Amino acid sequence: MNRILQAPGTVVLLGGVLFFLTMFAVFQTAQLGSPTAAARPAVAAEDNPSWKYRNLEMDQWVAQIKEERDSLALRTEQLKEWEARLAATSREISTVTQIVSKLQMDFDKRVLLFRDQEKDNLKRQIKVVAGMTPDGAATMFNELPDDEVTKLLYLMKPDISAPILDAMSRQGQAHAARAASLANRLTDVLSVPATNTLANAKP
Repeated sequence: MNRILQAPGTVVLLGGVLFFLTMFAVFQTAQLGSPTAAARPAVAAEDNPSWKYRNLEMDQWVAQIKEERDSLALRTEQLKEWEARLAATSREISTVTQIVSKLQMDFDKRVLLFRDQEKDNLKRQIKVVAGMTPDGAATMFNELPDDEVTKLLYLMKPDISAPILDAMSRQGQAHAARAASLANRLTDVLSVPATNTLANAKP
């Protein structure tokens, strides 16, 4: 037995077996010590702070900014609508103003035309009255309203109007009272500076 163990071949054989056994044990230990992919802890995607981190205050700020942006957009639209309404109202007011201005000009022309016609009529009436006797003129004045008679007396010269009033006062008590009233009205009118050119017109 000792001879076999001391034989060179036996020593080489035992050395080789021990070498292989040692290598096998080393490889097994290395495989058991290294963690496998399945044993490694998985990193959750939510735990990655680079892009998955969420801040509640930041979310509130973003929501508030969105609300303010939407509110601003709504107010901008409302301002545009109000601007359009104001422009339309301004155009309507301008149109109405032009119409009123034109109507006023037409009215002024008609008033001037009426005044010119009234002056012409008064001139003709004064000529007619001047050609009448005081009694005849007084009888005609009895058929006219006080305003019109006052205008005619005002536009006549005193040497024509005075005899007519005197003739009216001699036609009875009622006519005398009317003549006195017309004389008072004529006095009130004469107290105002005359601007009518007919006041100096000759009948």
